[in-house]
Amino acid sequence: MSIKSIDSLMRYLRDKKGIDISGSAQKRKLQNLGYYHAYKGYRFFRVSSKVLPYTDFDQLVSVYNFDMKLKALFYPQLMFIETALKNRALQEILNNSKSERFNDIFHQTLNDYKSYPITDSRYNEELKKRLNLRTKIYSDLARNFNKKQMVRHFYEKDMPVPIWAIFEQISLGEFAEFIHCLNLSTRSNFSRSVGLHQSYDSDGRLIEKFTYLFRDLRNAVAHNEPIFDIRFSRGKIDTRLTNYLMSITNISSINFTTIADYVILVSYFLKSLGISKTENRRFISDFVNLYETLKKEVPTSIYSIIIHTDTRTKINNLLKFL
Repeated sequence: MSIKSIDSLMRYLRDKKGIDISGSAQKRKLQNLGYYHAYKGYRFFRVSSKVLPYTDFDQLVSVYNFDMKLKALFYPQLMFIETALKNRALQEILNNSKSERFNDIFHQTLNDYKSYPITDSRYNEELKKRLNLRTKIYSDLARNFNKKQMVRHFYEKDMPVPIWAIFEQISLGEFAEFIHCLNLSTRSNFSRSVGLHQSYDSDGRLIEKFTYLFRDLRNAVAHNEPIFDIRFSRGKIDTRLTNYLMSITNISSINFTTIADYVILVSYFLKSLGISKTENRRFISDFVNLYETLKKEVPTSIYSIIIHTDTRTKINNLLKFL
């Protein structure tokens, strides 16, 4: 297979894909964005069979810019939420275990497996998850010994790495696994500290499930993957999450198949974590400005695929909730 030049790729888009692209300005955009990153990544919506009907290269650039600005919009909010969740969990863990040593926490707080009879298959399943979590945490510390001064400091002092330093190293996915292994008392206290309605969260599992949602979006943003079409979503969303958000916010049809639903998710947590109405409304307003700009730059045939028809209604109801 021969390597195509930029000019050849432009001809290919014109002749084979029906996308008008010509001139030095569009050539420069293709060079900067990259054929494989831009066209290959943004030519479809969610699945490769759902091809977006571009007729001009600038339309694709508009979708690309919309996606990049979405990531810039979400990134600081996701970083804030991750930090806030870890800090609130940390406080409840320290309150429960009365120690910052991981070994003490492992035995006193990461012991949800004991809530099942030893004859129950779930006992062994949960015990294995707990042991796997410990292995992952020690592996993270070993991997970061030469990379993170914080980790190295404690080992060089022949001191155990405290739980707060461990939380600085673990990913959101590992954090969710950590929450899963917490005993019911600690999970429930954590859930209350985040502001979740306890009548919907008697087992303290909602915060773990929400954390996995944040993980998928955060990872896509951090790795510069497309997020406008929710292709980052991993499998089926637990109906407990959608039912909870719909009930609390009075917004219908939340199913996490559109980017607006993730705006609702982030906005809800910003509110629960004490962010001001002004800042929260600014986040929502910036999202509205993004999709209204997109509407001006692409034909309806593309816009209607990307932005669902109920988006405006959901955003209005979200503002009422706030």
